[in-house]
Amino acid sequence: MTLEEELGGKLRERKLTIAVAESCTGGLLGSMITDVPGSSEYFLGGVIAYQNEVKEALLHVPHDVIASHGAVSAQTVEAMASGCRELFKCDIAVSITGIAGPGGGSAEKPVGLVYVGLATASGMISRRFQWDGSRVQNKESSIRAAMEMILATLQTE
Repeated sequence: MTLEEELGGKLRERKLTIAVAESCTGGLLGSMITDVPGSSEYFLGGVIAYQNEVKEALLHVPHDVIASHGAVSAQTVEAMASGCRELFKCDIAVSITGIAGPGGGSAEKPVGLVYVGLATASGMISRRFQWDGSRVQNKESSIRAAMEMILATLQTE
């Protein structure tokens, strides 16, 4: 069973809904979730917020958060998840922001740095990851990490 099938089964079983807010993964998480037949039972939709202006306008990420911490930060990914949960009125909102590569990194925020956020009725969690693969590998690792975070959260709630 794939991660997305396991996730879909758990969401269906618990009658929970999910939505996504993606930046560096460009819609890959939403695509993977909807690869499962019947995903319309639990998947509400998503926002690909690649540009900061979209993060602010659609997900209500405060401009000050991005200006102070950057688009790739725990603060931004948490604001993205919160905004996504509010926008879609879902049970679970997951967000991803990062630097997929091969360019765009810095000493402070290297290529492969990714944050994943998760907003539920129980609260907010975010995690920092550092991948060392190609652009595609970094995106795939981020999606896997996000699905594993959701599954772990479902087991504790």
